[in-house]
Amino acid sequence: MEQLLLHLRNLGFTEMESKIMVELATKGQASGYEVAKQLGVSRSNVYAALQRLTQQGYVRCGEGEPARYSVLDPEELATMISGRVQASLAYMESEMPRGGPVSPSFYNVEGDRNVLGALIRQLNLAGQEIVVDVWREEASLLRSELEQAEKRGVKLLWAFDGGNAAPAPYPAWPPLSGKPGRSGGRKFSFVIDRAWCMLGMRYEDGTAQAVITEHPVLVELLLNHFAQEMVLFELEEDMGPELAKRYGERYSRIFGKYVLHDQDSREPAVEIAEETE
Repeated sequence: MEQLLLHLRNLGFTEMESKIMVELATKGQASGYEVAKQLGVSRSNVYAALQRLTQQGYVRCGEGEPARYSVLDPEELATMISGRVQASLAYMESEMPRGGPVSPSFYNVEGDRNVLGALIRQLNLAGQEIVVDVWREEASLLRSELEQAEKRGVKLLWAFDGGNAAPAPYPAWPPLSGKPGRSGGRKFSFVIDRAWCMLGMRYEDGTAQAVITEHPVLVELLLNHFAQEMVLFELEEDMGPELAKRYGERYSRIFGKYVLHDQDSREPAVEIAEETE
C-alpha cells in the first residue's frame, strides 16, 4: 500500500488524493462521508479533494443523495495520466528557457538507487562513445542500457575487473599510516561522449557513492587512466614471459617505490639506482 501511495504522489497527486483514490478503488464506490470515516480525516478535506479529482476526470460522481464516487479503472487511469504527463514533458522541453553557459561543477551522489539512476539516465543519452572501467558485478546491472547504446551505434570501450579478468597491472595505493580506508568496495568510472563522467565506489553492503561532473580536468584524468590501463595490459600480453625475464622483481619495485611509503619499500629503489651507476 505504501509503495502504491508513493508512486501516486510521484505522479503529482497529493497524499490525500492518493489515499482517496486507493480507498475508492478498494470499495468500488463510496460517499464522501464514508471515505472520510474510513480514512479518519475531516469531511471538508475529503470533499475538497474529491472535487479536484472529479474536475480532472480521475473520479466520477454518481447521481443521488448522498453522491457516490468511483475512480477510473487502473488501465483507463494509467492511459489518462500517461497522456497528460507526456504532453507536459513535451511542452516543458520545448518552452523551458535555456540560459547561458554554466561553469562545470562536481556533484556528490549517495545511495545505490540514486547512483544507478543518474548513470542510467546519462547512458540513455549517450550519442557517440562510452568508456567503462567497472567490475563485472556492476556491469551486469547496466547490461540492458549498454546493449541499447550499442544498438544506437554508440562505441563502447571496456575495462573489467573481477570474474575471469586479468589482475590489475600495478598494485593499489595503500592507506597512509593512521588513516585506514573503508574496505570491501569496488571502484567504477564512466566517461560518456568525452564530456560527462562519474567516478564512484559500490560497497558490499549495497551502499554506493559517486562524483558526477562535466569538468574537463576529471574527464581527461579518467580517460588517461583508462588509456594507461589498456596500454599496460597490452604490453604485458604482448611481452609475456619476456617482461618477467627482463625485469623480474624489479618490475614490481618500479611501482613500489612510488606507491609504497615505508622504509623497506624505499630501499630497493636505492639499490636500483646504485646498479645503474
